[in-house]
Amino acid sequence: MAVPKKRTSISKKHIRKNIWKNKGYWVALKAFSLSKSLSTGNSKSFFVQQNK
Repeated sequence: MAVPKKRTSISKKHIRKNIWKNKGYWVALKAFSLSKSLSTGNSKSFFVQQNK
């Protein structure tokens, strides 16, 4: 027979949510950094054709 699980505490829920949000923050920061390097032409991992 199915047994209901114990309720997750609010603090644990907040900790998990903050970890999840933090991951998104770092991904966004990396994307912004990459776009900045592409726009200035300092990128070492991408080759962008420059229009003269």
